[in-house]
Amino acid sequence: MDLGIAGKRALVCASSKGLGLGCAEALAAAGVNLVMNARGADALEASAARLRETYGVEVIPVAADITSQAGRSAVLAAAGDVDILVTNAGGPPPGIWSDWSRDDFVAALDANMLTPIALMQAVLPGMMERGWGRVVNITSQSVKAPIPQLGLSNAARTGLTGFVAGTARQVAPSGVTINNLLPGIHATDRAEALDGPVAKAEGITIEEARARRASTIPVRRYGTAEEFGATCAFLCSQHAGFIVGQNVLLDGGATNATL
Repeated sequence: MDLGIAGKRALVCASSKGLGLGCAEALAAAGVNLVMNARGADALEASAARLRETYGVEVIPVAADITSQAGRSAVLAAAGDVDILVTNAGGPPPGIWSDWSRDDFVAALDANMLTPIALMQAVLPGMMERGWGRVVNITSQSVKAPIPQLGLSNAARTGLTGFVAGTARQVAPSGVTINNLLPGIHATDRAEALDGPVAKAEGITIEEARARRASTIPVRRYGTAEEFGATCAFLCSQHAGFIVGQNVLLDGGATNATL
């Protein structure tokens, strides 16, 4: 399917690896020019070079911490007028309710709620003026069904979801859509970070921990960055202009919910 976005310009955050890279690659395959951001310069440069060579699109890497004001300023200055924004930032550490201080919650809110909001506030006016734009926020399945050990993520990402629900309806008349992608467990570093402590605590291998978690997913496997990216690219396409303010769950059926 021709997504109809060749020649558009996208800013994809946290895109040197994992789900962010999956989104960047799917957009590059559709002919979209990219501004890629991540904190680690080496991995970012390598991913940017591969996408540039493979797909023949312009790729500008900007190594910066997108959760800081200075980092956002640097990325936005390099990005210029973007047609597509994909927000993404690593999730806060797991734990239980008694582990977290006010500072922990502030850090989680800053990274996973206030950072994407700041990015949207920066790019939405230009998108609205030009009459077209796409924003996709990578959040979490915890928005649909809270995960007890991820209370910091539950709180921050649910706050972002509420902001998007109202904002998406306000910008839609200008041809701009905002939607959220809610990943379940995918084969990324984040899954490794969650499976590792389980393996250690229970005295099993990480492969056994992974197999145990996969057995709880109806499709009996972890998701891939490629299929996640393909869904992101569709939401950014010309065909998705009637999808507004939605929370699209990509979890292999793991969240047992009717709506």
